[in-house]
Amino acid sequence: MTHRIGVVSLSQGRRPEDLNRGLASLQAQQGVELDIVVVGNGWDPTGLPAGVRGLHLPDNLGIPAGRNRGVEQVTGDWIFFLDDDASIPSSTFLSDAVAKIVADPTIGLLQPRVEDAEGKENPRRWIPRIRKGDPQHPSNVFSVWEGTVLMPRPLFDEIGGWGDPYFYAHEGIELAWRVWGAGKRAWYAGDLMANHPAIDPARHSYYYRLNARNRIWLAKRNLPVVLVPIYVASWTTIQVLRSARNPVGMRAWWGGWFAGWRENPGGRRSISWATVGRMARAGRPPVI
Repeated sequence: MTHRIGVVSLSQGRRPEDLNRGLASLQAQQGVELDIVVVGNGWDPTGLPAGVRGLHLPDNLGIPAGRNRGVEQVTGDWIFFLDDDASIPSSTFLSDAVAKIVADPTIGLLQPRVEDAEGKENPRRWIPRIRKGDPQHPSNVFSVWEGTVLMPRPLFDEIGGWGDPYFYAHEGIELAWRVWGAGKRAWYAGDLMANHPAIDPARHSYYYRLNARNRIWLAKRNLPVVLVPIYVASWTTIQVLRSARNPVGMRAWWGGWFAGWRENPGGRRSISWATVGRMARAGRPPVI
């Protein structure tokens, strides 16, 4: 059986060589049928390879909203997201990833291991679990590195896709939580690999502000009311402790923190207490 996969690659047109590398790695995939769209977030995609379509968004809608607009343009039983600076070195990556989910239908989302292709030290955040351990060890996870993600298309539609309001940061936590809320599991497949350059996310000027604001939005949109202050307090404590070693950006972080409480992101759909229990038994209650 040949699996049909809709593929969304989000780009602002600033990394043409990386984008071409990623698209070439997609077109080299075996055993799957792909419907690929490059979403130009404030950019009109041109010069794309044959068989790849472009979607021009005149304004930069942010990462999650841009991905969602791309999903609207593709068809398939599966949906795959590949950042414009990511690539998949194995020509059987997608067929192997689909096979894992087909073999274990309790998996609703799959993120592979991520490595820098030039051998630079890989950021620990690419392994989305508290106890990082061996990067090749697979496990349940409760957040995802968003740059390379595979899901069944019906589940993606059921949970409402990426959270449009976030713009940048923590949309991968919400996606994973909502997968758990739908009775499935988010899975880190350490035996499958994607490539991505090891780059510090703090290079973005809005990094600190949106990290703080979106932590609070994440809680307000997804957690039972009683858990909202507990989750925010735990992460505020962690950030304050971290700032003792790295105070850069804390003014912007506090600005985002207050904005998170002041602003209403909408889209609230609280996970159930049964889901909280499932997540806790699987390794991480949604308060840390």
